[in-house]
This record gives sequence, C-alpha cells and structure tokens, in this order.
Amino acid sequence: MSFLIPAAFAQEAAPAAGPAGTGFEWVFLVGFLVIFYLMIWRPQAKRAKEHKNLIGGLQKGDEVVTSGGIVGKVVKVADDFVVIEVSDTVELKFQKAAIAASLPKGTLKAI
Repeated sequence: MSFLIPAAFAQEAAPAAGPAGTGFEWVFLVGFLVIFYLMIWRPQAKRAKEHKNLIGGLQKGDEVVTSGGIVGKVVKVADDFVVIEVSDTVELKFQKAAIAASLPKGTLKAI
C-alpha cells in the first residue's frame, strides 16, 4: 500500500524571529491596557468614589432617589440602613447602597 501514498517529509524550519519581532506585540499589549484604563477602569472608579461620598454624606432631611426609582425624604440614618418617607404615613427602610442619587432641596414639593 505504500506505493499509493507518497512519503511525507517535513520542510526545514523557518528561522526564528529575533527580538525585533516581539516588540510589536508589546506595543499592542500596552495600547490595549491604556485603552482599558481610560475607557473602563477610571470612569468606574470615579463613579464609585462619587457614590461613596453620596452615601457618606446622607443626613436627615435629604431628598433622594433609590436604585428602584422610589423618591422620598430621609427620616433616619443608621450605619447600614436609611429610613425614607415616601408619603405622610409611609416610611420605607433601605440599605444605604440602594440610594442612587440625591435631589435638590424642594424637589418633592413640586411632585
């Protein structure tokens, strides 16, 4: 059967790329890391810092919006929880992390 299938011989190996061939890959890697930092890491860190400052600065009387879209006035602030008054007789307890934004004073009177 060997007369129907010719024998395969390996070609000689190509010369290995020297140090000049690896520099271009490093440029792509560094460029990718710079783009990743500028477009993803830095804006996310900035948002996290702003949210941490918002949570740390909550006090009684602030008007806030929760991540679920509920608007109310802060009645009580504890270590991990905030009590929000959404109407005259309804108070809801939320985790501080659920506060998405602080509203300007007087916003609830307009609603």
